[in-house]
Amino acid sequence: MKKFLTILVVCMLVLTMFAGCTGTATPPDDDGQGTEPPPPVEDNDLPVVRIGVYEPQSGDNGAGGKQEILGMQYANYETPTVVIAGTTYEVELVYADNQSANDKAVSAAQTLIAAGCPIVLGSYGSGVSIAASDTFGDVPIPVIGVTCTNPAVTLGNDHYFRICFLDPFQGPVLAQFAKDKFSASKAYCLSKLGDDYSVGLCNFFAEAFGKENCRMESFPEGTSDYSTYVANAKAYGADVFFSPVSTEAAALIIDQVDAQGLGTPLLAGDTWDSNVILNAAKGKDIELFVTTFYQEGGAPAFDNGIKAWINSNPTAKQNNGGDDMIAAVSAMGYDAYYTALEAFKVAGSVEAGDILAILPALTYKGVSGNIAFDDVGDAKRDTAFVKVCNTATGEWDFVKEQGID
Repeated sequence: MKKFLTILVVCMLVLTMFAGCTGTATPPDDDGQGTEPPPPVEDNDLPVVRIGVYEPQSGDNGAGGKQEILGMQYANYETPTVVIAGTTYEVELVYADNQSANDKAVSAAQTLIAAGCPIVLGSYGSGVSIAASDTFGDVPIPVIGVTCTNPAVTLGNDHYFRICFLDPFQGPVLAQFAKDKFSASKAYCLSKLGDDYSVGLCNFFAEAFGKENCRMESFPEGTSDYSTYVANAKAYGADVFFSPVSTEAAALIIDQVDAQGLGTPLLAGDTWDSNVILNAAKGKDIELFVTTFYQEGGAPAFDNGIKAWINSNPTAKQNNGGDDMIAAVSAMGYDAYYTALEAFKVAGSVEAGDILAILPALTYKGVSGNIAFDDVGDAKRDTAFVKVCNTATGEWDFVKEQGID
């Protein structure tokens, strides 16, 4: 019955789409401007294959979602066609804004299903990925997670894959770094209540660090004043302050850490690898380290190409925070797009079922490293990049590649 109702809903959505519109809608950003697609290919007679872009363009994770999309858009600009079983197809990106909200996840997923996307990329944010998983799985449509790091994304299903490392790896990496770098024996961990990503990553960090040596706290939705939490960390005598939350919350936490003169190093996961964080931290008396997926300079041709594209495209530059600094999530979005193209080519098909069948054995060499999947659909990754915020220059400085001993 569940599958029958799902199919019925999808069919109604498809009929509505074709009756009411032509082409692919570009949803507005939170500032009212659309996510500008790459220029179309010149040959309009080519058949079209669609790749769904299931990403936040608004809400707490909107800034990160836009940067992840930029990598896909640049890849589509660079390679707008793909040859599948001898036929050249135009590749069209179809966007659905999940608004960083679990209660918007299903409708966003249904938009991409109705648009006829045989493969979907996303999402920035584990919670929305988990929330939409069954909707994609009931069809089924394969999804390639880009930077959704919570283990529950792929657990117990055979349609969700991902190209990033996981939080059961990232948490211990950060815990080991805290001990190696700072000889830390006490940690303060702050997450957002109900957020799968930050709550999960704090728990994995604490398990590796030693729960008995961690003070764990969570703030509710809508929090804008973090002074009490920073004061609690100071009173606890924490050697490190760990808070892998959204960039919006992070900027406010940084302000309080500076204002209260906490004097404790800040640690965070991949979400803080953003120029939003750099801008918030510039000129402040803080010490901040993050783990992430890519270090600028790792693939010079990609770095130079996407910087030139961002600088030539005002909307892209705006969605990148106003400069051409390369976010790791953009590199991952780029790799996810090419992984999808490779899946089309290996499957020799534009059918979701055929693509799903070949994904477990698919491999691709990306700018972020070699991509291959284990038997759960997770990426085989065993190192993370550690960066430190240079508060004088407003840039990330590379520290080291970190694994787990």
